[in-house]
Amino acid sequence: MDSIIVTGGGALEGQIPIAGAKNAALTLMPATLLSEEPLTLTNMPRLSDIRTMTALLSSLGTEVSALSQGQVVAMSSHTISNHTADYDIVRKMRASNLVLGPMLAREHHAVVSLPGGCAIGARPMDIHTIGLEALGAEIELKDGYLHAVARGGLKGAVHELRFPSVGATENLVMAATLAKGTTVLKNAAREPEIVDLVSCLKKMGAQIAGEGTSTIEIQGVDRLHGATHPVVTDRIELGTYMLAPVIAGGEVECLGGRISLIEAFCEKLDAAGVSVTETDAGIKVARKNGRVSAVDVTTEVFPGFPTDLQAQMMALMCTADGVSVLEEKIFENRFMHTPELVRMGANIDVQGGTATVTGVDRLKGAPVMATDLRASVSLILAGLAAEGQTTVNRVYHLDRGYEKIEDKLGNVGAKIERVRGI
Repeated sequence: MDSIIVTGGGALEGQIPIAGAKNAALTLMPATLLSEEPLTLTNMPRLSDIRTMTALLSSLGTEVSALSQGQVVAMSSHTISNHTADYDIVRKMRASNLVLGPMLAREHHAVVSLPGGCAIGARPMDIHTIGLEALGAEIELKDGYLHAVARGGLKGAVHELRFPSVGATENLVMAATLAKGTTVLKNAAREPEIVDLVSCLKKMGAQIAGEGTSTIEIQGVDRLHGATHPVVTDRIELGTYMLAPVIAGGEVECLGGRISLIEAFCEKLDAAGVSVTETDAGIKVARKNGRVSAVDVTTEVFPGFPTDLQAQMMALMCTADGVSVLEEKIFENRFMHTPELVRMGANIDVQGGTATVTGVDRLKGAPVMATDLRASVSLILAGLAAEGQTTVNRVYHLDRGYEKIEDKLGNVGAKIERVRGI
């Protein structure tokens, strides 16, 4: 397996282009199953998860072509020849469950394996299945597969999610586009990726209102047509790279970034003593005056502080002035990076869903092990602030969410290299 070696101590200067959002792209790709006509996505990130979703859609009969070195993906689902999303593909990535809603809507039946992905805690599928059952689906779990059928097609309904799950909101919105009648989703997730999905679905002819709020109304239509749609900027990659010059020193402009995508995160950076300035091209980031101050963080659903930036923020707090408390309220197993940060000299005490971080003057490079996607990048960020060399092992997690990270950080002055595994 590949490793990434980071040598700390150098300030960063320059520009980092931010890719299209992984989580948006993985939601938009299954939307092709809703129409017989082609769907083309631009500004696509080039990640292993995209390849996994490509393999899944291809297994269902979708024709998928990667153009412009993978930054454009053209898809056509004029025929769905297979209605089973197999475990061997689905286990690699949780977003695979997003084929369930579109296949039920268009084909009225689907068999989908329970999903995999990062081991960061329970992300129950029952939020999805209860919602689809409210739309008239019959779903049975047998041998690790969800067997779903919508006899006579899905029907509009009023449904309130018990939790504003992003994936469930996306699955239900897609399913409702072809349901008979009107669907009202209450307590829906509000993330920018959902707004981006709705924007694409509207281009395909869907009738949807309320995206970006907790109530989304979908008027079902008979069919959807083709469209071309650019993927929204990845707010998690944006936040990650914004932290790089704060941790290492220097000033970096993140191209394509907008504060509106991550306002809660930017507010915490400001409180910590970080200058965040929106420019015509993106966002410029630098420390205001020397060492940053400790701040407390509680992860919340959008528009709160993103759980996907908690590990990276913890890396920053490891060398902050003072004591910070990070409370994880979304995923119960999302502190698996803490033992690795402690190996680098961090002072962290974890009690249940709360981590108390006492800032130290300096981290020290060490060999560390990546446990999940965001933990992987938090260790690379920590390496930028560490004395000596940090070797991050098992970076296959990293490649699921960050394209060419060694190039992007290397181009602004980081001493970083990838060592290919045997």
